[in-house]
Amino acid sequence: MLINVDNQVTYIYTAAQRIHHDKPTVLFIHGAANDHSVWNTQCRYFSTHGWNALAIDLPAHGKTNGVALDSISALSGWIKKCTEILELEKLSIVGHSMGSLIGLELASKSKSIVNQLALVGTNAPMPVSDQLLETSKSKPALAYQMINQYSFSNRAKLGKNDIPGISMQGVSIKLMQRTKPGVLHADFVACNSYVDGVAAAEKIICPTLLLLGAQDKMTPASRTKALEEAIPDSTVKILSGTGHALMAEQPNQVTDCLKDFLIGT
Repeated sequence: MLINVDNQVTYIYTAAQRIHHDKPTVLFIHGAANDHSVWNTQCRYFSTHGWNALAIDLPAHGKTNGVALDSISALSGWIKKCTEILELEKLSIVGHSMGSLIGLELASKSKSIVNQLALVGTNAPMPVSDQLLETSKSKPALAYQMINQYSFSNRAKLGKNDIPGISMQGVSIKLMQRTKPGVLHADFVACNSYVDGVAAAEKIICPTLLLLGAQDKMTPASRTKALEEAIPDSTVKILSGTGHALMAEQPNQVTDCLKDFLIGT
């Protein structure tokens, strides 16, 4: 699906389904240097089980035009515009990494439209090291390699995969290499500069799931305690043996966790 947001073509993956306003809606938001495709498994499941399942490409990502936005507040506002254009009055938000911060900010400021929130591979704050931040600007190709190294669990690096013949790290690096110039750095600036996460979490009134990887080196599960305690109605689920790229490493488990949360609450 293509829509016009701020005079820019914006792409939303819907698993070839129309939006029906009598169905519940879940909106998936990807992370830095990614696009809608990281949510393919989850989007396809929910679209065939009674939901409008939408996976959006953020500005300058994937098939969406425009300039990358370098603040979580601006990205949250942009998502809000999308929901208004689509005439979505109530929806569930699922965000990964940077996308989780966008979801967090949106849920804190637009309480009337977000009725469920799932934060996947999340931390707040979500600092980016000075080295990686600078490398993302000066040597993005090297930054992609660094991210790829940190994003996967030990077993994933050894070739463990639920889909035989597919290299998770190979797919990941190819996805990042398609990123437009300057986008990764803008994404990292947005993550690094967002310091209001815990304050935003305290304002959330909807049920919230924190879905984490036990071997996540980018957003370690051990650092989410403040976020968990700040959200009034939060549930934490940790997937063993899983790194930051949860949807790639454990697509079925992630889908099951989201199904239990979104349908069961």
